[in-house]
Amino acid sequence: MIPVFDGHNDFLLRLFDHPDERETLWLSEGREGHLDLPRMVKGGFAGGFFAIYIPSPHDDDAPDYMTAMENPPFALPLPALIDHKTAQPMALAKAGHLMWMERTSNGRFRVCTTVAELRDCLAKGVISAILHMEGAEAIDPGLDALHVFHGLGLRSLGPVWSRPTVFGHGVPFAFPGSPDTGPGLTEAGKRLVRECNRLRIMLDLSHLNEAGFWDVAALSDAPLVATHSNAHAITPSTRNLTDRQLAAIRDSGGMVGLNYATSFLRRDGRQSPEMGWEDVMAHLDHLLSILGEDHVGLGSDFDGATVPVGIGDVVGQQALLHAMRAHGYGEALVRKIAHENWFAVLERTWGH
Repeated sequence: MIPVFDGHNDFLLRLFDHPDERETLWLSEGREGHLDLPRMVKGGFAGGFFAIYIPSPHDDDAPDYMTAMENPPFALPLPALIDHKTAQPMALAKAGHLMWMERTSNGRFRVCTTVAELRDCLAKGVISAILHMEGAEAIDPGLDALHVFHGLGLRSLGPVWSRPTVFGHGVPFAFPGSPDTGPGLTEAGKRLVRECNRLRIMLDLSHLNEAGFWDVAALSDAPLVATHSNAHAITPSTRNLTDRQLAAIRDSGGMVGLNYATSFLRRDGRQSPEMGWEDVMAHLDHLLSILGEDHVGLGSDFDGATVPVGIGDVVGQQALLHAMRAHGYGEALVRKIAHENWFAVLERTWGH
């Protein structure tokens, strides 16, 4: 069983939404959701990026995203910006959840801030975690909170989750659609990129619109990374990356983690999990054809998306690796995609 290091999951949101059940959700093998500690062990989950995500306030008049995404074409409006005073308490709670997971794991789970720590966990069979922000709502325009969260272990940050922030603009959920949907980074966003570079916090370009992507590419001295995105040439969703974006990621020494979300995998843009491996392999083939073997990984979006029935949950990642072998990928390439490329790009980004 090849260990899998994962570019993105939303398990912290699941814990946040069920505070009275968090011990069961984390430590007991469940049948709902995609992740828990026993299933991680069973599925060869080596670790990954655990996202702090701030959900939008409930709005009875908002469209039913799930229903709309099951019936393409669709173009869904984005929720309004959330300010840092509203977001910070939730973000701190989720950072605390990750630390609680480490404390209650009996040595089986560890929050890491260096590649040396990640490699040590892999060698010892300990699941590793990177604290990540999916959307920088909790960071104030003056960036003071960035230093606080860095002190808590934050080592990866996406300036937006589709919804706008004071730093930039994300892509709305639309199919078919282009990621070129609006203006680029704000001046505060440009300061955020420079400070993340200085602190060696990895910048995640997933959810960022195309103008923002090119602003980061022009400003950043680090590899360009999209932790959970797919190929626009295969599935023309606003959330997927164009060939020109993929080439820029390759040229920077960056990488892309394949997103398991069915609406970004299926050629028809539907959210239904009833799909085989053909579209999954089409995305991997396309990413590899442009990025090369050293710049493709996995970014599941577990506990934040509908995933193919053949994967199902974290245990099913081994079925995905088996599908790669059946498709003709050699063992060395499967190992790179499974975890080696993530460790390598983090080494290029963090420097250690």
